[in-house]
Amino acid sequence: MSWHTDPAILKELVTVTMPFGKYHGRVLADVPEEYLLWLQGKGFPAGRLGQQLALLYEIKLNGLESLLTPLRQPSTFRN
Repeated sequence: MSWHTDPAILKELVTVTMPFGKYHGRVLADVPEEYLLWLQGKGFPAGRLGQQLALLYEIKLNGLESLLTPLRQPSTFRN
């Protein structure tokens, strides 16, 4: 299924973690734009992860990160 027709992929961007590389273990939405630019130049991986990273690249490129804010889990950290 394409990310164009699957709204669940937006929720995945704030819950799924990067499975490899310099940002291994980081939530996809928190991967820096510079890394996404590098991946875009090298080619995104195949499969669902590639779709997620390509969508995240477009979101960050177009300054739409605020779309993801309401989807994030509330922080359990308290002052």
